[in-house]
Amino acid sequence: MRAIFVQVKCEMGAAYRVARHMADSIEELSEMHSISGQYDLLGKFYLAPEQDVGLFVVEKVQTVEGVKDTYTMLTYNAFTGAR
Repeated sequence: MRAIFVQVKCEMGAAYRVARHMADSIEELSEMHSISGQYDLLGKFYLAPEQDVGLFVVEKVQTVEGVKDTYTMLTYNAFTGAR
């Protein structure tokens, strides 16, 4: 699995509804956070290596009612502290 992060800009007043809908309906979603700045939400998704990132974002994220814009970031390596 590989992680991608998607920033989501929502219509005014729609951020919490969009976040709840995505959390309930997109199985690839690991975490959804409300954030400050130009975008309203930040989602962390885990996709299979063969899954088309662009198609996933277009079909599963951008089609959610209330989503105005997205910005997708691909990840390379995850670093965690020693435990």
